[in-house]
Amino acid sequence: MQNRFFPYLEAVAYAPRTALYSTYTDEQLVGLLRDNDEEAFAEIFHRYWDKLLAIGFNHARNKEVAEEIVQDVLLSLWNRRHSMEIDRPAAFLATAVKFAVFKTLARENRRRDLLQEHTVDTGNSAGSFDEGVIEAKFLKEYLNELVAGLPEQCRLVFVYSRDHQLSTKEIAATLQLSPKTVESHLTKALKTLRFLLGNHRFFSVIATFIHLLLKKT
Repeated sequence: MQNRFFPYLEAVAYAPRTALYSTYTDEQLVGLLRDNDEEAFAEIFHRYWDKLLAIGFNHARNKEVAEEIVQDVLLSLWNRRHSMEIDRPAAFLATAVKFAVFKTLARENRRRDLLQEHTVDTGNSAGSFDEGVIEAKFLKEYLNELVAGLPEQCRLVFVYSRDHQLSTKEIAATLQLSPKTVESHLTKALKTLRFLLGNHRFFSVIATFIHLLLKKT
């Protein structure tokens, strides 16, 4: 069965592959991508489409769902090329696909579980549950999964900030890093979470949280 691509990605998918770009490293391609180089994006697309689709299918067990998720991730990469900091594109894209599948499949299953728990805890009927409470619980769990997938140093800095309420200077002293390095990790965490969460309104809460952290001394 032929893949069904989004309009822009269809042009990328069926365009001839440029031989020169296939010799570039991932890091070189990311640099060109930031400069609006569509051929660099096309090379990333061709280089990782099959691998990402396999990851998506292995987790979703549904080809159409996997295709849509991989296209969403790749299209987001292009749309946010100027604001993203990516050290390892292969790992970054694979993580994005895994979490997108998790979000797609786990949302309804987990929401049903949370609804049942909430109904038992409050004694309310299923028809009178608080949608906001269920959504908040789900997103908290989802955020924890995203944070667990951050690069180790970046994850530690974020966890010390969020869970232990340490200031930038305190984190720097604990991890033996400079305050600027700590700020850099927090900023990287913000950009990564923005990419993985997309335009969800919950992201504004995270953005505000990290903004306040960066103001700590």
